[in-house]
Amino acid sequence: MDIPAIPTRPGALTVSELNHQVRHLLEVSFMQAWVVGELSSFSRPGSGHWYFTLKDAKCQVRCAMFKGFNQRIRGIPKEGDQVRIRGKVSLYENRGDYQIIAEHIEPAGLGVLQQAFEELKYKLQTEGLFDPARKKPVPTLPRHIGVVTSSTGAAIHDILTVLERRFPSIPVTVYPTVVQGAAAAGEIVVAIRRAEQHGRADVLIIGRGGGSLEDLWCFNDEAVARAIANCPLPTVSAVGHEVDFTIADFVADFRAPTPSAAAEKLSPDQHDWLRHLEGQQARLAQSLQTTLRRLENQLGHLGARLRDPRRELMEKAQRLDELDSRLVTVTQNRLSRERVRLDHLRNRLAMQSPGRQLGLNQTRLGQVSDQLFSSMERLLLRKSERLGHLGQSLNVVSPLATLDRGYAIVQTSSQPVIRNAAELKPGDTLTARLSRGSVEATVVRIHVGSTDLSPTQNRD
Repeated sequence: MDIPAIPTRPGALTVSELNHQVRHLLEVSFMQAWVVGELSSFSRPGSGHWYFTLKDAKCQVRCAMFKGFNQRIRGIPKEGDQVRIRGKVSLYENRGDYQIIAEHIEPAGLGVLQQAFEELKYKLQTEGLFDPARKKPVPTLPRHIGVVTSSTGAAIHDILTVLERRFPSIPVTVYPTVVQGAAAAGEIVVAIRRAEQHGRADVLIIGRGGGSLEDLWCFNDEAVARAIANCPLPTVSAVGHEVDFTIADFVADFRAPTPSAAAEKLSPDQHDWLRHLEGQQARLAQSLQTTLRRLENQLGHLGARLRDPRRELMEKAQRLDELDSRLVTVTQNRLSRERVRLDHLRNRLAMQSPGRQLGLNQTRLGQVSDQLFSSMERLLLRKSERLGHLGQSLNVVSPLATLDRGYAIVQTSSQPVIRNAAELKPGDTLTARLSRGSVEATVVRIHVGSTDLSPTQNRD
């Protein structure tokens, strides 16, 4: 916007001209400013606008927040609040009051929380926890819904109300936890793990009703975010109002703007289902009628082609008689052939009878025995004759024959036959075998040629 030039001609400005030019100078010089201070003199007239003063230890400035902007703010600020406002610096020309036209107001600590929010969001996003590829689909008709929230808050009331209206047959298990304050993050993590261990639900709603950034801060906790990311169940984040965004919304498999919207997402409208089932029933009935008509037509065609069963039975009976007659004939022929074959086998068996074979073998055995006996007699006769001849020849050279002529065989215990007197010495015991009997003697004297060996003489 162009700044009107200040007149250079001589003369005074009107108050209106001065205030107008000052207003434009302020608005152009301060397009937008953030200001922190203590809120005081807060008023809400019937127009819906807010008017208040922002001050610190030394100074103050008037502020105005028009209805179109303050309707976006959750809650109404109160006297003494430390706030942070964003707005344009301007001038209320009618009074010449310098003021700030506020467009946004928040608690003074919001800047630190917002920075922490952005840092954690960037960290988890870098790790891939917001990646759509890792998100699990939520069931369109859950068998059982688990809810991690306060058991006394508005969120569980809204969820149960919507489920009762849309699909009351879906069972719900509440895993109660505090959802605000320093201990809330730890209890939410424990409740999520308890739902996992319980194993009953197939989808999990995690959330609470609306509130300030500080009220919702437990859903921006890193431990809660990681518990949601690691949960094996499909998760639905339902925190605050539609304009509220938390880290849990980015990590969860599905973000619902409100707890009621989460319940609507997970519960089909029973009336829609009933209408759908009724439509399906109507189509099924129509399909059954069409099928029945087609089957009736087929039955009619088949009935026209069907022959009289009595005629069919008569033909089958005649065929059975023919087969029975053929069976009798075939059986008789088969029996005749088997009888002939049996007689042939019986004759062959008679020829091979063990009794007949035994008689033949006995006859043969008698013949062989007679031949063996005759052969033995002849062999023994020849052997006897040869033995007689050998006996006579042996007797000629036998020492016994010599003994019969008066000779003796002299023996000692160590020598079977003594042929030389030199083999003996006086005192040896001799055995003299005669033709009949034997005699023992002791050597007294030995004559070897002309030498006479007596017990008083040594032998060389």
